[in-house]
Amino acid sequence: MAHKGNKLYSEKFFCSICLDLLKDPVALSCGHSYCMKCIETHWDGEDLKTTYSCPQCRKTFTPRPVLEKNVLLAELVEELKKTGLQAAAADHCYAGAEDVACDVCTGRKMKAFKSCLVCLVSYCEKHLQPHYESPAFKKHQLVEPSKNLQENVCSHHDEVMKMFCRTDQQSICYLCSMEEHKDHETVKAAAERTERQKTLEVSRLNIQQRIQDRQKDVKLLQQELKDIRVSAEKTVEDSQEMFSKLIHLIQKRGRDVEQQIRSQQETKESRVKELQEKLEQEIRDLERKDAELKQFSDTSDHNQFLHKYPSVSALSESTHSSSISIRPLRYFEDVTAAVKELNDKIQDSLKNTWTNISGTGTQPDVLLPEPEPEPKTRAEFLKYSRDITLDLNTAHRKLSLFEGNRKVKVITCHHFYPDHPDRFTDWFQILSRESLTGRCYWEVEWRGDRLYVAVSYKNISRTGSTSESAFGLNDKSWALYCDTYSYKFWYNTQTPISGPRSSRIGVYLDHTAEEEECDAWLQEGRVMGRASCLSGDDRLLQPIRGNQIYSFIPESLLS
Repeated sequence: MAHKGNKLYSEKFFCSICLDLLKDPVALSCGHSYCMKCIETHWDGEDLKTTYSCPQCRKTFTPRPVLEKNVLLAELVEELKKTGLQAAAADHCYAGAEDVACDVCTGRKMKAFKSCLVCLVSYCEKHLQPHYESPAFKKHQLVEPSKNLQENVCSHHDEVMKMFCRTDQQSICYLCSMEEHKDHETVKAAAERTERQKTLEVSRLNIQQRIQDRQKDVKLLQQELKDIRVSAEKTVEDSQEMFSKLIHLIQKRGRDVEQQIRSQQETKESRVKELQEKLEQEIRDLERKDAELKQFSDTSDHNQFLHKYPSVSALSESTHSSSISIRPLRYFEDVTAAVKELNDKIQDSLKNTWTNISGTGTQPDVLLPEPEPEPKTRAEFLKYSRDITLDLNTAHRKLSLFEGNRKVKVITCHHFYPDHPDRFTDWFQILSRESLTGRCYWEVEWRGDRLYVAVSYKNISRTGSTSESAFGLNDKSWALYCDTYSYKFWYNTQTPISGPRSSRIGVYLDHTAEEEECDAWLQEGRVMGRASCLSGDDRLLQPIRGNQIYSFIPESLLS
């Protein structure tokens, strides 16, 4: 470590022109130092100019500076020579077996400072100067020193391979793209690398986002536990205060209520703790997966990277909902209300009131508020408004997304989207990124000849041209078909719907609807379909218990 530190220390006293220890050092006003002879010789070559520049930072000086020896710096250099580090410092500048050597140096070669992708040559700092000084090299692309420059040259045309053929999945030069690859899909190699790197980064970002989501969910569950405890304690205190004013019979009833509350508290806490443990385990699994992807992303061997990429880039599906919804209500408040009513009525309604207390104390829906009525106007629908974005990982390759993945259109050519298990391969279809839970409402504006608006199970098929993967042609999805002249509701079979042509469609989804409300029906220009309840999981949908209603509302009802 000391030797390495000494070499780094000695480098501070090197002249960047001769790459040797400073001799008669001079310091320019910009702060850089050179041998007096080296900088004078460098500027002598610029005598025809009216300005002079620093070889390192390119700061200009007018007129030519008068140089004087920097005595303090000269003494430090002499002191450094006496320590015997000069040779070691010089060795540090020469290329070793593991270093990229300068292709221009003769004899013992210096370490390369940059490689040029146009010249296909690596340069030390001294021989690189023409690339900084001459306008002829202005457009040359300099990169970190590389031993693999010749791998960038086309074996057929001896040209730099700056293109990539997506059809044949190989790097090519510009002449190749005009000849044997002229009918293939070709792009710039840099653009292709950027696209593939983005795909890998998306996988990591998805993992990191899921970790953050799960951490938020855990915090919500912790708050849920706290609210349950606080609400339970408050309910117990209120009940005891009221029952203490009653006769011994009422006191007995008070103890019964407390026992019921404690029982509910234990049950609810048990469920919440179980879910919390599952989420914390998923966080640990996701962090481990993120570390594995980070290690894989840093792989320097390109062939190994591409060979293993398909097996590591896919992200496993989550077994839990992407978010935890905490119901904004006061726990056990029905119990409190019932006890207060008992306190007010006392003897006259003792028996009837006790029946109410017993009922609210045992029913699991004590925490549920009264269900809101079904919306009927656009203003009521907008109470459940959701922002919908589209998921690129599910998009067919002839669908193009724009405006922040909020809009989609069909194109004639194929996009080179990376392979993904969620992608539709045959039908021109795409799913949203958002999870759809509870009551949701959104509006779709469309142009063109036709449109399908659909809700789908998570496990709908993504491959093949059969009805198993088409929205509305199976028992896993429901769709509204719109064209210039008509509407059709699709669920295995089609049902025509009358109504005026609309460029705007409202979609209402209620996955908490009761089963008896879910029979297919037509009313006031709306269509509702019977389906199983859906809950979000990582931008897709998975079935849970219950049923759902969703409706498509023509523009006549949106005014």
